[in-house]
Amino acid sequence: MSNEDRRPGEPPAGGLTVGRAAALVGVSVKTLHHWDAIGLVRPGGRTRSGYRVYGDDDVARLHRVLVYREIGIPLSAIGRLLDDPEVDAREHLRRQRGQLVDRISRLERMVGAVDRMLLESRPGIRLTPEEQVEIFGADWQPSWTDEAEERWGGTEEWAQYTERAARMDPEDWKDVAAATEALEADLASAHRDGAEPGSDRANALAERHRALISTYFDCTYALQVCIGRTYAEDPGWVAYYDAVAPGLGGWLCRVIAANARAHGVAPDAL
Repeated sequence: MSNEDRRPGEPPAGGLTVGRAAALVGVSVKTLHHWDAIGLVRPGGRTRSGYRVYGDDDVARLHRVLVYREIGIPLSAIGRLLDDPEVDAREHLRRQRGQLVDRISRLERMVGAVDRMLLESRPGIRLTPEEQVEIFGADWQPSWTDEAEERWGGTEEWAQYTERAARMDPEDWKDVAAATEALEADLASAHRDGAEPGSDRANALAERHRALISTYFDCTYALQVCIGRTYAEDPGWVAYYDAVAPGLGGWLCRVIAANARAHGVAPDAL
């Protein structure tokens, strides 16, 4: 069907409307209108019915703008980079890619440190600031302990944790950190292999997950289900597990629910 044959309101063939282009690259329509107005990225064509459409070259330019913007280059400078014939675009993108990889690595280490704080130690770590940094990594901020206590303090689980954590020494914490890393590696491997929630392999991993949490406070199957939901719903947890293996958080949530169901817990009723 040609563009001319399409009914009003239908996306044209051979290009993307502003709305579809915005959805594809993950920005707002307002942003694309602004970039159009300043000449940064303009739709390269129109249909006979008046649609402004983005072609393949336009979409490629949009992605390049997003990369440059992500690393902090102002829009005015981005326009000059894209339009300057003297600029080696591929070489420039290779350099920017290296910077992005470094940034991602740094953020992943920080997310991992926060995750270990929330899951493994459940706030209130009984370690010196120097020991916390040694065990959880250079990106660890000892102040996170106080912030976590503000969130969880007063709960029964927090009371159990503070009692148990007080008996743990640095070697105990290192053992827990190692156990968590091993569990995450095995979870990622099972996810990649297509292990189904409810399978023997998945249930065994769910039990290891519950046992790890139970190091600090009593973790029932029902409580584990509630914790598991955050892996699929909370943006921070989703990003953390995606860094381990894409889609891992949602899969782990389903694994926990299936294992709980096998032990007489109805996840949908929680």
